[in-house]
Amino acid sequence: MDPAKHAGDVAVAVAKAYGIETMFTLSGGHVFPLYDGAVHEGLPIMDVRHEQSAVFAAEATARLTRKPGLAVLTAGPGVTNGVSGAATAHFNSSPVVIMGGRAPRSRWGSGALQEMDHPPLFQPITKLAFTAGSADSVGQDVETAFRTAVAPQRGPVFLDFYMDDLFSPAPEHLATTMSPSPLEPDTDALARIARLLREAERPVLVYGSDVWMDRAEQAAVDFAEAWRLPVIPNGQGRGILPAGHDLLVTRARGIAFGQADLVIVVGTPLDFRLGYGWFGGKDGAPPAKVVHLADAPSQLAGHIGLAGSAAGDLSLVLWGLAAACDEAGVNPARYSPWLTRLADSAAAAIAGDAELLAAESTPIHPMRIYGELAKVLADDAVVIGDGGDFVSYAGKYVEPRRPGGWLDPGPYGCLGTGLGYSIAARIARPSSQVVLLLGDGAAGFSLMDVDTLVRHKLPVVMVCGNNGMWGLEKHPMQLLYGYDVAADLQPQCRYDQVVTALGGGGELVTEPSQIGPALRRAFDSGVPYMVNIATDPEIAYPRNTTGI
Repeated sequence: MDPAKHAGDVAVAVAKAYGIETMFTLSGGHVFPLYDGAVHEGLPIMDVRHEQSAVFAAEATARLTRKPGLAVLTAGPGVTNGVSGAATAHFNSSPVVIMGGRAPRSRWGSGALQEMDHPPLFQPITKLAFTAGSADSVGQDVETAFRTAVAPQRGPVFLDFYMDDLFSPAPEHLATTMSPSPLEPDTDALARIARLLREAERPVLVYGSDVWMDRAEQAAVDFAEAWRLPVIPNGQGRGILPAGHDLLVTRARGIAFGQADLVIVVGTPLDFRLGYGWFGGKDGAPPAKVVHLADAPSQLAGHIGLAGSAAGDLSLVLWGLAAACDEAGVNPARYSPWLTRLADSAAAAIAGDAELLAAESTPIHPMRIYGELAKVLADDAVVIGDGGDFVSYAGKYVEPRRPGGWLDPGPYGCLGTGLGYSIAARIARPSSQVVLLLGDGAAGFSLMDVDTLVRHKLPVVMVCGNNGMWGLEKHPMQLLYGYDVAADLQPQCRYDQVVTALGGGGELVTEPSQIGPALRRAFDSGVPYMVNIATDPEIAYPRNTTGI
């Protein structure tokens, strides 16, 4: 044992072996040895203003780089402040390791500062939550945490350390970071799916976040193009087929999902975002057959009857399914009229948006903002959504041109992810535009971490859709009850002045003609900059009740 090595050194060395390039944290004495280890190992430390941002930044790092992310939280409230971030990572299947401090083993049970047994809080929202066994076991325990986080199905792991263990000498640990062999899909299952496609007349292909996370984006493009299938992306599946691709029919989503006879969902849960997997049945169409393809058997839907399913490495799944389609004699000509219909419908919807995307009305329609944003977004921009109604428009009108350029909170729907995600995006993509789309409600959760952007010189363009309300609640409550409560915010609140007070730049926009010039000033500024746009409070994002 090297007497100069303490357990914090060993923990950080193992983390670096698993590809960790940044430690996200908020300072706390229980985890000082982990900071000391980071200094010794040359691991950059990114300190934030709220622990939730540390975990959100670690999660965004995992989703953008497809390597694990690391957050370090001090004991007690530091750890509990990270629970929402862990839950978000859980629902997004993001490989994040959260390391927590813990009151000293030598004082455990006697009422030490911030003494709390953390793992039981995390067990329902992590793949594994545990306490390191001793100083001697720290290296192996950290390796267990990372190996568990990155194994299919990926997800977060929580590991805490007794404070006195971290300060104690510990043996070095040689991490074994070899990846497990990729899971091979069942070829018979793929053959059955190919036969379903052979008989289909109105198929739809859905690509979700795990296609990106599995590094299967090229296999996904090849499969869709080879068999001429209409594609609707979900989550980080956005951008796998770039904006303008002739198979991308996002804007015909209602018709596609309502009248399809076969829906093949790849790499995303059949949750509320996809109508819980209930497709078809609209305008006289029968219910659609549903096929679910996932990268781990545990992710296959169990709440509905599936016409087919397969699990495995998603590149292998898609390559195998392509071979099965060839053998089964799938003929895209059978469903080419359906593809044409969806493409025409999508084109008509895009053309129909032109008026509102260029609307000169005041107060500003939210769509006008996206009309202007589209003019200045680069192909490699990272666009982050943190909000309700305002960000819902982004889901419809921001179509990424490359994969890996979109981040939203995912199915957990946690507000406040935006600043943490922005910090991570600027680090992961230093030469790309980073654009944070904030609702004014969401801005209240994490805006103080603009200070982190400023201190660490991380320029981000923030666009706040400011309608002075909790729009997702106010309009539905009025519809249900004829009144609303607890749904109003300060009209035209100067969130931009918060940003300038913290050392960034910003301005309030109240006229449509001001939007484009303000966005250009934001991108040219080279600092964290908010364009705070007062939008029409009477406009609600149009929704239905099906989840589709």
